Amino acid sequence: MAIHYRRIADYLRSALAGRGLDQLARLRPRHDPSRPRVPGGSALTDDAVAARWALPDLPASAREVLADSRTLEEREAYARNIENFIGTVRMPIGLAGPLRVNGAHALGDYYVPLATTEAALVASYSRGAQLITDAGGCAAVVLNEGVTRAPGFAFETLGDAAVFVAWASTSFEAFKTVAGGTTRHGELVDMLLTVEGNHVHVQFEFMTGDASGQNMVTIATDAICRSIVERSPVRPQYWFVEANMSGDKKATTHSFMSVRGKKVSAEVNVPGALIEARLHTSAHAMSDYARMSVIGGVMSGSIGVQGHFANGLAALFIACGQDAACVAEAAVGVTRFEVRDDGGLYAAVTLPNLIVGTVGGGTQLPSQKACLDILGLAGPGHARAFAEVAAGLALAGELSIIGALTAGHFTRAHQHLARGPSPPSA
Repeated sequence: MAIHYRRIADYLRSALAGRGLDQLARLRPRHDPSRPRVPGGSALTDDAVAARWALPDLPASAREVLADSRTLEEREAYARNIENFIGTVRMPIGLAGPLRVNGAHALGDYYVPLATTEAALVASYSRGAQLITDAGGCAAVVLNEGVTRAPGFAFETLGDAAVFVAWASTSFEAFKTVAGGTTRHGELVDMLLTVEGNHVHVQFEFMTGDASGQNMVTIATDAICRSIVERSPVRPQYWFVEANMSGDKKATTHSFMSVRGKKVSAEVNVPGALIEARLHTSAHAMSDYARMSVIGGVMSGSIGVQGHFANGLAALFIACGQDAACVAEAAVGVTRFEVRDDGGLYAAVTLPNLIVGTVGGGTQLPSQKACLDILGLAGPGHARAFAEVAAGLALAGELSIIGALTAGHFTRAHQHLARGPSPPSA
């Protein structure tokens, strides 16, 4: 995190704009009266919304766009998903596909809704999806699932921590019963114990049904922790319901090596002639790129090696009511390309941290449910199929972007679709 001395000097000169160092006094705390607080809470009444828009300097033009008549008519639909409500934001949504998925749970040709502001993204994923479909579709399988919450307990001594671990290791069934009392859909299925001095981290792993499950596991874990405080033979000095070992909304080696959400693998065999016709490159060139990319990823310290899972997953998550912040962990994974003996390309992706659901969270909001309806995956019974479609989408994106890079079309496509200037002639 160090900064070269020349660069930091340049930034400070720019910030000061010719003024003296005494101008950095503006970085000190100021205690003069602030603007009014935002009228808080989950109230979505006319009066509550109007009170927020009455805050100083909020432009009427913004209110017209964000608090349009349809948004206000539907505002009760957002009551459990937002605080300090003032309106909604529109994003463009495009369809990628058809994407043929021959999965253990997802089976069919899917038109995939993607919400993004990045030109070229939908076109790229659609091209990859059509390539997969023309090749007969991708196989996709959910291999594992589980959502963790990892509380931490502090004890006076290492000896006390050891006593606690010995007791906790025999109390799993009791913990499971406590957790079951908080949810009809979740189940505690595993527990890991990590001792660090006089601290103990406990990773509780849950099955969460068709919900992505973060809130579900937090509530269940809190109940377990309170039961632990009451029943443990040695009382912790203090505890926290999450002590940063779960991997929640961050890329971690532990989650990459195990699972958080759903672990899915997808593969496709693409004939060489199809690669040349659709991507204007070859299986050998794409394999060469993948090999170099792996080394680049290793040298840069990447967790996993892949091209751009985050692009497609972020667009899919936003469109379909997933927790967009979970892309930070969901976009960890591995892409592998190999040339087949017949000159075709074997391509596979594995994503161990797909935090997705088809019930709860934002999946019931009007626009987001509509997008899940387009996929035919709204509501109970579809979370695993949705995860397999997400993996197929990630595979489509890898094929398309690596095809563009090896064909020399990557920059040209972005400049054309983003309406930028044409690249200069060589």
